[in-house]
Amino acid sequence: MGPDQNFNAKAFDYYPELNRVRRHFETNHSEPMSLSDAAKIAGLEAKHFGKFFTQKVGIGFKHWSTLIRIQKAINLMHQEHRPLTDIAFAIGFHDYGTFERAFKKHTGITPSEFKKTIQT
Repeated sequence: MGPDQNFNAKAFDYYPELNRVRRHFETNHSEPMSLSDAAKIAGLEAKHFGKFFTQKVGIGFKHWSTLIRIQKAINLMHQEHRPLTDIAFAIGFHDYGTFERAFKKHTGITPSEFKKTIQT
């Protein structure tokens, strides 16, 4: 992944609120999760949670959740031979075009280009 993956992953180990959100997200990554949903899981108000998350993790919640989904897509591409649309839906994107743009933004290449590199 690109340089924007450099966030403080240890924050999830130090702060129980963040740990609850991470565990829930990893278990339910195919389901949509808004900032207010994450705040409820953390037991904080949405406005406070957004600032808390960014301050402790180093990136915003939406950015983090996209990075996690892209990493899950990469893992699935390595493990399984599934159509890219199936992978996109399995990791929580409900539109392939959105998945493709997010993947390219965070990796520098499209999902199909990436898949070709691991199939050779």
